[in-house]
Amino acid sequence: MFKVKYFEAIRTTAVILIALVIAFMIISLVSDQPLKTIGIFLWEPISTKGHIGNVIEMAIPLMFTGLAVSLLFRANMFNLGAEGIFYFSGVVTLVLAIHLTLNSWIHPLVAIAAGSIVGALLSAIPGILKAKWNANELVTSLMFNNILFGIGLYLLNYHLRDAKAFANVSFKFEKTAQLDKIFQGTRIHTGLIIVLVLIVLAHLFLYKTKWGYELRMTGVNREFARYSGMKTAKVIILVHLIAGFIAGMGGSVEVLGMYNRFQWTSLPGYGMDGALVAMLAKNNPLSVIASALFLAYIRIGADLMARLSDVPSEMISIIQAVIILLISAEQFLKFWKNRMLLKEAKNNA
Repeated sequence: MFKVKYFEAIRTTAVILIALVIAFMIISLVSDQPLKTIGIFLWEPISTKGHIGNVIEMAIPLMFTGLAVSLLFRANMFNLGAEGIFYFSGVVTLVLAIHLTLNSWIHPLVAIAAGSIVGALLSAIPGILKAKWNANELVTSLMFNNILFGIGLYLLNYHLRDAKAFANVSFKFEKTAQLDKIFQGTRIHTGLIIVLVLIVLAHLFLYKTKWGYELRMTGVNREFARYSGMKTAKVIILVHLIAGFIAGMGGSVEVLGMYNRFQWTSLPGYGMDGALVAMLAKNNPLSVIASALFLAYIRIGADLMARLSDVPSEMISIIQAVIILLISAEQFLKFWKNRMLLKEAKNNA
């Protein structure tokens, strides 16, 4: 029973190990000092307080988008709109961070709340299209990513850009709008506390409430859920609202926690990375924490490896590609699961 129950965890661990082994083989082929390079990749991200801080800093936005996407995937909604929402909510937050004058407690709360609400409303549009007219949520969400990026970049270029700066960046935020740092010597900010609370709340919502049960049942079989009396259209819209709220909050928190002015001139990529985090976490909110930290860890390791050795950081793309390929391959290790199920059935007979 133990083996079957924890099969997915074992499978995910196997996927990660295979990806790392392939990466080490490539390093051995291209590096003049492969052992030193592998050591840098594995140990440098946790070698100093600053490097550990970098891992956690990178993991915070990955947790936000990973949580948002995992809820959508749990409802069997292959929506990748967290990318555009993350960006555009950052722009909304930017406006309030520049033009409002409030105290240091209220200012970030108002700016983050605005970005979160806008994210929820924007995410509801693909949700409504899916629920009412069965429009493909992947297509509509990807289209919205480009639309939101275009609008956001227009606002930055023509209304919010600081002409005195030697780059395409916004005016500086009011100091009262920025999030506080919680560990000296790092840039880890209060967004870490916010996202951890959100993850716990999402877990309780998903597994301890009626709405969470309906969401999970809709994801397993939408038609069965509908015939069972569940209002699946409302479930689809609700999960889009919640996911958009979380992704929007992630964009707002990242902007106020890591920058003193808005400087994204391209989509930051956290929404797409969120899909990988969700896949690694098997759409489990609590597992998003470990998945985000792992992805941040190997990325920081790859960056340090590129700076301290002769292997480029692009190698991380190979690891991610192998992980996505094996995680999405339903037949990977399925024969082993079937053998365990047969053995368990014989033992219980």
